[in-house]
Amino acid sequence: MPPKILTQISPQLAFMISAIVIAIMGVTMIGLGWVPHLSLILAICVLLAIGLFKGLSFDDMQAQMASGVMRGIGAIYLFFFIGLMVAALMMSGAIPTLMYFGFQLISPEYYYISAFVLTSIIGIALGSSLTTAATLGVAFIGMSNAFDANVAIAAGAVVSGAFFGDKMSPLSDTCTIASSVVGIDLFEHIRNMMYTTVPAWILTVILFWFFSGQTAGSDLSQVRVLQGQLIESGLVHGYAVLPFVVLVGLAIFRVNAIYTIICTIAAALIITYLHSSPSFGQLGGYLFAGYAPAESLELGEVGGMLSRGGVQSMFFTQAIVILALSLGGLLTALGILPALLSGIKDNLTTAGRAIFAAAMSALSINVLIGEQYLSILLSGTAFRPTFERLNLHPKNLSRTIEDAGTVINPLVPWSVCGVFISQALGVPVLEYLPYAFFCYLSLLLTILFGFTGITITRKDGTNVRKHQKAQVAN
Repeated sequence: MPPKILTQISPQLAFMISAIVIAIMGVTMIGLGWVPHLSLILAICVLLAIGLFKGLSFDDMQAQMASGVMRGIGAIYLFFFIGLMVAALMMSGAIPTLMYFGFQLISPEYYYISAFVLTSIIGIALGSSLTTAATLGVAFIGMSNAFDANVAIAAGAVVSGAFFGDKMSPLSDTCTIASSVVGIDLFEHIRNMMYTTVPAWILTVILFWFFSGQTAGSDLSQVRVLQGQLIESGLVHGYAVLPFVVLVGLAIFRVNAIYTIICTIAAALIITYLHSSPSFGQLGGYLFAGYAPAESLELGEVGGMLSRGGVQSMFFTQAIVILALSLGGLLTALGILPALLSGIKDNLTTAGRAIFAAAMSALSINVLIGEQYLSILLSGTAFRPTFERLNLHPKNLSRTIEDAGTVINPLVPWSVCGVFISQALGVPVLEYLPYAFFCYLSLLLTILFGFTGITITRKDGTNVRKHQKAQVAN
C-alpha cells in the first residue's frame, strides 16, 4: 500500500518545505559532516512538527512512514543475504581468484583501458565502488608514475570502472535499493540496465583507446606484489570461481534474487570446505562480521580488499534505507511530493519527459545534498506514480535513477563519493571529472533512449516506440 495523502497543500508551500528539508540535509551533511542518518532524523522531526501544526495525529503520520518503508522492505531483507554472500564469496576464494586473474589483464601500452576494465571486473566482484577505488584504485594511481601516465586520466578510468561495477553488481547496495524502491526483481533490473550500461562501457573503452600509447613505462612490479599477496592468502584456486557460475547461471534463468543468492552461498560454502576447514564458530563469525584473513598473514593492501562482507556490514545501509523511505512516506502523507508533481504533471505526458524529469531529480539531489542513496530513494518514490500513470514498466524508472543517481555522485566535489575518492586517490574531483567518461555517458544515454523510446518498455512488455508507431498507423 502506498502512503496516503493526509492533507492538501499548495505547490508553492510544498516547494518551500522541500527547500527547508534539502537545506537541513545539505548543511548538516556537507557543512557539518554528519552521517546521513542524523540528517534524515532531523528532517523527519521537522516534518512531524509541520504535520502536528496542520492538525495531523502522530499515529496517522507514523502509519504513513511505515507504509513508505514497506515499499522498500524487499531491499531491507535482501541486504541480509547480500552480506552473507559477500562473506561466503570471500572465504571460498571466488572474489580473490577473480582478482588474481584480473591483474593479468594489465597492459603497459593500454594502461588506461586496463585500469578501466580491471576496476570494472573487481567492482562487480566486490559490489562496492568505494572499496574498489580505495584499494585497487590507489594501486593504479601509484603505478601511474612507473608507467609515465597522466594521473587525472588514470583516476577517471578508476572511477568509471568502479562505478560500472557498483551499478551492475548484484552485491551492490545501490543496485538493490534501485530495484526494490520501484518494486522489481534485482536481476530484472540488472538485465534492463545493460541497454544503457553496455553501450556506455564500450564507448568508454573507445575513448580511453585514444589515450593509448602515451604510457611508456613497463614496470609491473606493483601488480606482481598484489598477485603475490593474493597467493599468500591461500584463497586463489581455479575451481573457486564456481559460485560465480552458479550466480550468473541462475540470474540468466531469471530465478528469484534471494533464491539465487542462497544457492550461491551454498556453493561458496562447499568450495570453502574443499581448501580450508573453519570451525562452525569461526564460520558464524565470518558470516556475521565479515571475512578477515588470518592476522599472521602480511597481505598489505590485499588484506583490506579481502576483509569484507557479513550481515553486520549491511546495517549502515539498511538504516539509511529505512529512514529515507520513512521520509518519503512522510513527504507523501503531508502532500508535499504530490503537490510538487502536480506542478509539472501536465508536462509529464510522455515517456521521454517522465524519464528526463526523474533523471534531473536524481541528479539535483546528488548536487544539492551529495548523497547517492537519497537520490535513488527519493526520486524513485516521487516518480513511481507518474510511471504507473503513463503505463510504463517500473524497470524504466529503476534504470533511470541508477544512470542519473549512482554514477553521478562521484562527479560532485562535495558529495560523499566525491570527497572520499578524491582523498583516497589524491586527485581532486574536478581533475578526474573530464575523464570519468562512463559516468556521464550513462546519464546521456538514458535521457536519449527516453526521448527516442529505444529500450523503453510498457507494463504489457511492448516497446514504447513500437506502440507509438502502431497508434499513428491506426
